[in-house]
Amino acid sequence: MNVSDSEVVARLLSDHGYRPCDLPEDARVILVNTCSIRENAEKRVMARLDYFGLMKRQDPQLKVGILGCMATRLKEALLEHPAVDFVAGPDSYRHLPGMLGPSPTAPVQVKLSATETYADIKPYRELSRGVTSFVTIMRGCNNMCAYCIVPYVRGRERSRDPLSVEEEVRDLFAGGFREVTLLGQNVNSYHWKPGDSTAPVTFAQLLERVAGISSLLRVRYTTSHPKDMQDDVLRAMARYPNICKHIHLPVQSGSNQMLKKMNRGYTREDYLERIASIRRILPGCSISSDIIAGFCDETPEDHAQTLSLMKEARFDQAFMFHYSQRPNTLAARHYQDNVPEDVKIGRLNEIIALQNLLSLESNRADVDKEFEVLVEGVSKRSREDYFGRTGTNKVCVFPHGNSTVGNYVRVKVKSCTAATLKAEIITENNRS
Repeated sequence: MNVSDSEVVARLLSDHGYRPCDLPEDARVILVNTCSIRENAEKRVMARLDYFGLMKRQDPQLKVGILGCMATRLKEALLEHPAVDFVAGPDSYRHLPGMLGPSPTAPVQVKLSATETYADIKPYRELSRGVTSFVTIMRGCNNMCAYCIVPYVRGRERSRDPLSVEEEVRDLFAGGFREVTLLGQNVNSYHWKPGDSTAPVTFAQLLERVAGISSLLRVRYTTSHPKDMQDDVLRAMARYPNICKHIHLPVQSGSNQMLKKMNRGYTREDYLERIASIRRILPGCSISSDIIAGFCDETPEDHAQTLSLMKEARFDQAFMFHYSQRPNTLAARHYQDNVPEDVKIGRLNEIIALQNLLSLESNRADVDKEFEVLVEGVSKRSREDYFGRTGTNKVCVFPHGNSTVGNYVRVKVKSCTAATLKAEIITENNRS
């Protein structure tokens, strides 16, 4: 989401004469786009601000601004840091040219909007030029999960006009991009209802409209909420070969007691029913998840329930964290963060160890199989290898041969680790 927001900001400023640079030391304006979902992310931002403060001592004309979730959460308090000149929340980026102008407007702009989607802004994609890109289809979130700060820092949910989404994707495809990821805090609740009598557009319908732009365009999406994931989306994925067969479905916990306390809106049984539907309608679809260890009042039995759900669901990948209380959330206001830190870390390590085994088993099952892969770039480990992802979102590395970035190639998996498939090309440049 922050990558997409940064591209919107870059467009707004480039339209007013600003140009991106490669190094902070070359910049006249530094913008720090922030996340508040986890405490460690904010700590990293503060460390960067200390460095930028040293830069400002050398160049007092340098301007530093804080964007995004931290801006909304901390507001004027951020101006107390000697490096910070202005603060803009995720719905206030249109104010940035004025905040940087010869007669700067107020240095804090953090009001949340019920309507802002930046649908009319063409993102500045030269920042991360490649063959894959992100397209934001909605902003904000209406789910008040007890641990989550997103509704408080990004506002209420609002969907973007599907015509503007299609136009942006068409422009990307015409510009050489071959994969888009549709973004939203909860894409399954996407709902566009224009002011006239036209029927509303659901996420399943939007997904089909985007997939129909070209069979050469891969389509992904994230993130799904289990309580809103319906079979119409799964059937749309089954109808279009270019919609990648991967679903990120955060579970957070395998315990009904914890799920209720987290205000997730579904039970363990509901979640596993969704997994069964995915397996039934989309055989071979990969599933990834988010898991939190050590939420408030979590018992050893609750933790055991999470481990057992992981074994039953058999996630291909997972993002795993120990609980970090965020200010002003429902949990911070009403629950005690009472699981000791060492217990949280111990439980997290057990979750990670189990997921590593599940990921390795999943990847081993792909050895000797063939996949179509979009060549995304050069491997970080070897200039002789390219990397790309399968339709199931598994990272694959392979000798590049005569293929080029942006081409589809067919590969055969020869070996694997828990994180990566290692393959060789069997058909080069079969689609482009």
